[in-house]
Amino acid sequence: MLSQLWTTVVIALGLALSLAASGHAVLHKRDVRAALGWVAFIWFVPFAGAAAYAVFGVNRIRRRAQALGLRQVRPRHDGGAPVPALPPEAEHLRPLVNLADAVVRRPLVDGNAFELLPGGARAYPAMLAAIDEAQESVTFCTYIFDLGVVGDAFVEALARARERGVRVHVIVDAVGVRYRWPPIHRRLRKRGVRTVLFLPRLTPVWLPFVNLRNHRKILVVDGRLGFTGGMNVRDDFFARAGAPPANVDLHVRVQGPVVAHLQQAFAEDWLFSTGEELEGHAYFPPLGAAGRVLARGIPDGPDEDFETIRWLLLGALASARSRIRVVTPYFLPDPPLLTALNVAAMRGVEVDIVLPARSNLPLVQWAQTAQLWQVLDRGCRVWLSPPPFDHSKAMTVDGAWALLGSANWDPRSLRLNFELDVEAFGAEIAAAVDALVDERLAVARQVTLREVDERPLPLRLRDGVVRLFSPYL
Repeated sequence: MLSQLWTTVVIALGLALSLAASGHAVLHKRDVRAALGWVAFIWFVPFAGAAAYAVFGVNRIRRRAQALGLRQVRPRHDGGAPVPALPPEAEHLRPLVNLADAVVRRPLVDGNAFELLPGGARAYPAMLAAIDEAQESVTFCTYIFDLGVVGDAFVEALARARERGVRVHVIVDAVGVRYRWPPIHRRLRKRGVRTVLFLPRLTPVWLPFVNLRNHRKILVVDGRLGFTGGMNVRDDFFARAGAPPANVDLHVRVQGPVVAHLQQAFAEDWLFSTGEELEGHAYFPPLGAAGRVLARGIPDGPDEDFETIRWLLLGALASARSRIRVVTPYFLPDPPLLTALNVAAMRGVEVDIVLPARSNLPLVQWAQTAQLWQVLDRGCRVWLSPPPFDHSKAMTVDGAWALLGSANWDPRSLRLNFELDVEAFGAEIAAAVDALVDERLAVARQVTLREVDERPLPLRLRDGVVRLFSPYL
């Protein structure tokens, strides 16, 4: 009798857990395939399926944000006057502006200046010099912050700023900080630099953290000068002893009202991580015109800014008339993005996609290779750039619009992580980005559909199997 009672209790508990977990998936999962997959797993693997869903399937970001009373942080000065007309070369992209107005919690602002900083040899010295010139505040967010020549230089610069009385705030992702041991946040704290880890414990201690990471790269000095892009803080992006760097990437130095958008993104992350608001002149001073570029900061993440960058990519692909250029280290677009790329190519738009010839993540490279035929078959051109590994993220449309930042063309960036991109309108900034793309195309090798189709069967099977896991890579 006791054995039967325990069996009944276990079965009832299993049914209750499966019902609760599958009900949550049905109500909250936007993607039908994801909902079906989770429901099947929950019921076919009792207890373990519900436990896995509780750990991996539930978005705790919004729940935790609501518990903190997280509200939308806005600067005291939005840049003043209404946005003027787009430059003539970008006027046909007005629908793209309308789309961004509808999905992004930031206005398009005029009066910005952009300077591209390709490679650590240009970006790191500019960032360190800006920190050394700070008078009131430094806010710094990065995914990876490694010990080493570059990391040590940033620690010293941030510590010097704090010793001068500058208010210094640093956010490092709790996964990114673990790429090297000992983690650098301990050294920063010993030097008196206020440093927090983003989402230090979302799952049990023994479980690796894989999703909902802060992948943004933001540096704002005195609320007036900003840096953003795709570059982490690590020696891999910096050449030493005459040898080329292992990785290349692209950062941008910005001035003007759009700097407030970078600061807003940091302030929201700081509030989320600490419960403390960053307000006042030290962080949000009045910002006058510094140039002629129309720009907008675009935060993205599994919260109030869900899929904003993905929406923008779809809008840009639909708005293009003559040319689209994409540079990304990881290319695993979902079916709607694949369709949008192919529709653009079939409309007669030149679509060039530049990828690294050799990825730093073999599984990602195998999965994206298995998917390349889907764009090659409809007229898109794919190029493989030789080493060093290109970690840059950039896109241009019609020589009139550019997108720069931290987001990759993969599900992790576009659905699971916190990202920050900046869009900019105008021939000058688009030409500067296109010039960098031209440098890559000059040494890149074009991939053909025949080449992809004629890979040996074992390789095609390997790549195809790995592609099945592309939402999780």
